[in-house]
Amino acid sequence: MVRWDDLSSAELTVLETVFWSSGISRADLAQHCGFSRSKSNAAVAALLERGMLDETGPQASSGGRRPETLLLSSSMGVLAAISLGASSLDVALFAPDMSELAYHAEPIEVRDGPGIVLPRVREILRDLRKRCNIRSEQVMGIGMGVPGPVEFGSGLLVAPPIMPGWDGFSIREYLREEYQAPAFIDNDVNAMAMGELWRLHRDLPNFIVVKIGTGIGCGIVCNGMIYRGSNGSAGDVGHICVDPAGARCHCGNQGCVEIMAAGPAIARMATEAARAGESGQLAQILAANGVITPEDVGQASRGGDVAANAIIKLSGRLIGQMLASAVNFFNPSHVFIGGGISHIGPLFLAAIRQSVYQRSLPLSTRHLEILYAPLGDRAGVIGCAAMALQETMRLRGVLA
Repeated sequence: MVRWDDLSSAELTVLETVFWSSGISRADLAQHCGFSRSKSNAAVAALLERGMLDETGPQASSGGRRPETLLLSSSMGVLAAISLGASSLDVALFAPDMSELAYHAEPIEVRDGPGIVLPRVREILRDLRKRCNIRSEQVMGIGMGVPGPVEFGSGLLVAPPIMPGWDGFSIREYLREEYQAPAFIDNDVNAMAMGELWRLHRDLPNFIVVKIGTGIGCGIVCNGMIYRGSNGSAGDVGHICVDPAGARCHCGNQGCVEIMAAGPAIARMATEAARAGESGQLAQILAANGVITPEDVGQASRGGDVAANAIIKLSGRLIGQMLASAVNFFNPSHVFIGGGISHIGPLFLAAIRQSVYQRSLPLSTRHLEILYAPLGDRAGVIGCAAMALQETMRLRGVLA
């Protein structure tokens, strides 16, 4: 492990720039930092000596000698990333340069509570470390995303609607029993937004990421940073009302977009259609399996089922109705759609787009792009690793 103390301001700036670049030459580094070549090279030399940077081979030549690529050094430690969804768990280890060392995913029920979920997280982390021959003290930072509102400063969940037993539970203290590394907890969709921000190297300063699964949430990137609001609840769009006369949500209100259009709503509407005789295909699935999943609805839609198509269009329209308000308010350049329901098919995305463009102001949508999140199912776990690194560096005084 390396020492973090006594770093100069120039060295701190270089580390931050390398962190976001995912590989950069000395010449480009000086330009990005706004340093002279000599000042930049002096900072790089000091960080190489400390074991915080590595030169990893030449980049493509643009004429003359090929420049060496600078990356954060693996000797800094290892990042642990934990992406917890309502019904899924992804755990991974990453090097400081964000290369993946080990990965594991499995279904899990967050409603089972921390007493069941977190011991499983600990067990998976041990297995991954053993696979990579990594000791617990080599973990330099831990990032975890959870499907509920988080007060980021304390890392505590606050009255999470779909996470009974987690309110006020200190995940940090639990992880501290085995790891000396700092742990950072955030909402799962903020972690996804962080993953996409990392992929983009902060080149897109204003965009949103929408996760649609058991619930619906939104991660906001504003001026190149995750925007969490004053208490950490920014982006909780799942409880925006889209139908005042709609079903009662688990939050206590009526017609929230989450209860009307998320995964359980799609399954519920499909079950009702099957029982009402509106879809022979969905009725066969219900008879064979006893339940209908959103994935079943997507498969039926791709097979041309009229009822399934109508359900997907309705869900997309309601989500687009909610997003139109967000687009008018925030004016992002991009909306990235992720989460399990994003696999339901192209008709879903088309319905969202149509609703957003129909309801938003022309100036808000003039250059707006709405597309599925490029990182897909890995966005959350990648974002957790990036969050762990960024916040660990900030904690050590590296980032302002």
